[in-house]
Amino acid sequence: MDTFLRFLYEFLGQFFGGFLTIADAIAKAIMQVFDFRSYLKIFNFYKDDFNGSEWVFIIISIILMVVVMGGLIFLLFLLIRKYIRFRKSFVEQEDLLNEVATLNNEVSTLVKEKEDILAMKVSHLGLRPDQPDTEEVKTENDSATAETVDDDDEGKRFAKLNNIDKEFKDYVVKNYNNSFTLPELVELFRHFAASQLRLYYKTEMIRIFIAALASTKLIILQGISGTGKTSLAYAWGKFLKHDSCVASVQPSWRDRTELFGYFNEFTKKFNETDVLKTIYEAGYTDDIFTVILDEMNIARVEYYFAEMLSILEMPNQDEWIVELVSSGWGNDPIKLIDGKLKISPNVWYIGTINNDDSTFMVTDKVYDRAMPIDINDKGEVFEPDNIPAQDINYSYLNNMFMTAIKDNEVSQEMLNKIEEMDNYVIKHFRIAFGNRIVAHMRKFVPVYVACGGKEVDGVDYFIARKILRKFEQLNISYIRDEIDGFIEFLDTTFGKGAMKECEEYLLRLKKLT
Repeated sequence: MDTFLRFLYEFLGQFFGGFLTIADAIAKAIMQVFDFRSYLKIFNFYKDDFNGSEWVFIIISIILMVVVMGGLIFLLFLLIRKYIRFRKSFVEQEDLLNEVATLNNEVSTLVKEKEDILAMKVSHLGLRPDQPDTEEVKTENDSATAETVDDDDEGKRFAKLNNIDKEFKDYVVKNYNNSFTLPELVELFRHFAASQLRLYYKTEMIRIFIAALASTKLIILQGISGTGKTSLAYAWGKFLKHDSCVASVQPSWRDRTELFGYFNEFTKKFNETDVLKTIYEAGYTDDIFTVILDEMNIARVEYYFAEMLSILEMPNQDEWIVELVSSGWGNDPIKLIDGKLKISPNVWYIGTINNDDSTFMVTDKVYDRAMPIDINDKGEVFEPDNIPAQDINYSYLNNMFMTAIKDNEVSQEMLNKIEEMDNYVIKHFRIAFGNRIVAHMRKFVPVYVACGGKEVDGVDYFIARKILRKFEQLNISYIRDEIDGFIEFLDTTFGKGAMKECEEYLLRLKKLT
């Protein structure tokens, strides 16, 4: 054992001795640089031998040495100050996170208190929370009695959905015999919005909007306030004779219950939302429905919309299923199987966002699955044709999308250029885009072309909104010098001025530095 201990002592001594040697050498080097006595000793040794011209060089040398020393001290000062600022910023950030966590806990406490108050109200009314059956409610006055609940609704936990079942009991899916083309759809919607709602949009904006509907179920309308983001989604619902379901997002939204509702264990009732009602009703029809997530980034989108993001990405629509409750009751709505509801594909979700201090940043997880559309200017007023609202079958619109995607595939030449651009962006900006974005582009661009646009314009808009947006995550000051080279690359590869949306975006980005 003694031999091992000696070995370990010498072995570790050799290892840690190296660090001590390094530290000692650095200390000696610093002491040597600032050993002013040695400088003075050398100067005194040679000063009697200097002639007139050599004194000039001596003075210049001393000044240069002082400047270098001062520069080193100043650099050290800057590094220390930068570290202190970074540390202070980090501590402040931690304090903010702790404050957010505290606020979240307070929200949870308030929600619990609300449930407790609701439970007391239920007990006060004479209901029994532990039973699903609804009994006759009595007032405090023994001589007066409240209205009894409809026998048909007794014991049912999904009142709104059960009412939809009644409403659509004898419903037969309608065939509207649509015959319009995609360019005609663009103009029909544009003229409807102008003639019926006094909302004016450029043809290009409607063309982009229709192509976005074909590429994904989640569309994000973004831009400065007052340019008609919510109005566009609202007008689309009016145009289809199904008013858009407006869900005004609140800062407290943290999970999917804000969208679908939740089961109240006290009342044994499910608190249904209008969004859930819209999705359920859509399952009965072949019509088109719209859900508007107004100011969707006033809360974190990836919190309350996370499950829907995953569901809508599944290629098999039979797997678009959300579990509302853990088990089924015998009197649950018809389309609710074992507590699970199938999400209807004829529903689109349109979110509006404002980027300011009161909102959260929309993450890549959301942007990659959505199609963002910028609305930064108002459309010019024009004299529209008087177009009424339209009855449109979802199946007809979807078949038009599928046909357009098949007949207007992105050309191989364009795909080669996009691959060149991908390689350039990876090399110069360390950013790449995945297969999901390419899949969206293969849907967006063909439908954009079918709506009357040019392939290069569709590619230009898509790349600017889906790919170049990722540049905002970088340190703009570091990539500023690369932007001019990238614009030159776009002109050389795609044609001079062909990628105007991308180039305008890059120039705006450059001005931020």
